[in-house]
Amino acid sequence: MARRKLDVRQNQAVRLPNGRTVRITLINHPGAVIIAPFLNKDTVVMMRQFRPALKKYIYELPAGTLDPHEPIASCARRELLEETGLLTRKLTKLGSIYPVPGYSTEIIHIFKAEQLTLTQAQPEEYEVIETIPMTRSQVRQLMAQGKLMDAKSICTLAFCKWL
Repeated sequence: MARRKLDVRQNQAVRLPNGRTVRITLINHPGAVIIAPFLNKDTVVMMRQFRPALKKYIYELPAGTLDPHEPIASCARRELLEETGLLTRKLTKLGSIYPVPGYSTEIIHIFKAEQLTLTQAQPEEYEVIETIPMTRSQVRQLMAQGKLMDAKSICTLAFCKWL
């Protein structure tokens, strides 16, 4: 069963800088990571993952939610291994993004992984994932065809200067 790590608060009172108080629905999120795993300078490992909420497969990079008190680099290494079977000897943090600041506290930490070794993937029982090494032109083709729609993956590839 999927681990639920979200805290949804409906009708939450928030005081604005102008002195007004408004009520919002807020999702408290523990934070997450996303990783761009590069086999070499010309090839990134993408995933084709089934997303039950969308009822379809989408293309994305490996990512996942932080466990309580987990260092972000440890989370990145864990998620990379679980979802792709890849171990990295070089993990570089590139930045962070707020994917949906209108209603969530989620922050996603962006990493680039290099010097990879393939082992055995260890996906969660609810994860249906196919890993696909792709060149820059293949990723750009996915974008042009409207097949790469995952915002966090698009941001990560932009941070890598790959789009």
